[in-house]
Amino acid sequence: MKLAPASAKRDWIEQTDKRFANRCLPMLIANQAGWVILNDRPLRAMWRGTMGLDGVIVETEGDPPFAALSHFGHGILTFTLPFLFRTQPGWACLFRGPANNPKDAIAALEGIVETDWSVATSTMNWKFTRRDNWVHFAAGEPICMIVPQQLDPFEAVSPAIFDIRSDHETYTAYKAWKDSRRAFIENLRRFDPQTVEQEWQRHYYKGTAPCDPNAAHPIKAPRHRSRLSLAEFSERDEVAEKGTEDGRSKSRLA
Repeated sequence: MKLAPASAKRDWIEQTDKRFANRCLPMLIANQAGWVILNDRPLRAMWRGTMGLDGVIVETEGDPPFAALSHFGHGILTFTLPFLFRTQPGWACLFRGPANNPKDAIAALEGIVETDWSVATSTMNWKFTRRDNWVHFAAGEPICMIVPQQLDPFEAVSPAIFDIRSDHETYTAYKAWKDSRRAFIENLRRFDPQTVEQEWQRHYYKGTAPCDPNAAHPIKAPRHRSRLSLAEFSERDEVAEKGTEDGRSKSRLA
């Protein structure tokens, strides 16, 4: 299996009318926010509806060892990952399915591993949502997405709910956006020529937002991303190049 930065591209996005789903920048950034493990060979699997280990059938091309197997039962397909991930102190890794990439009859499960100390390897698990349906995984298809994250900030947060009107500046900006959005949609419905030519509002995509006409300065993000550029994994030392005795590689997210 190989490691690679996640791609923004999704087949279903490319197939939307005029590829309009590519306008959703938050989704495109989420697509890229991590690294993916690529399946090494074609396989297909099916759940027969029973809870035992024999309830999942896996048919794999090529010679063993095979990464995909039935390990837990209960309609779960497990991929054993040939990497031991290590991170800097305080950092963990979320193991999840490729973002915004649904697969029929099966759903990716998620897990967070404290990769700053654990020497136990991880698995990627998918749970069938429908029985008696063959699910195919192609060679080179992403089967797992690794997202580094810190857990301490989650526990440090003190969430609260406020009436948005208590923050005049935020409320005024929100209302300007809301009014602008309503007017734009109404103009589209009326087939206003300029609005139809514009097709869609690009405020967020550009890192800007409509604001109160009386505001002294337009709203602009102090830092805005329209794409992510993740580094490729590099082989740092002899252990990484040759692997360990059991053939497992050590992958460090530094």
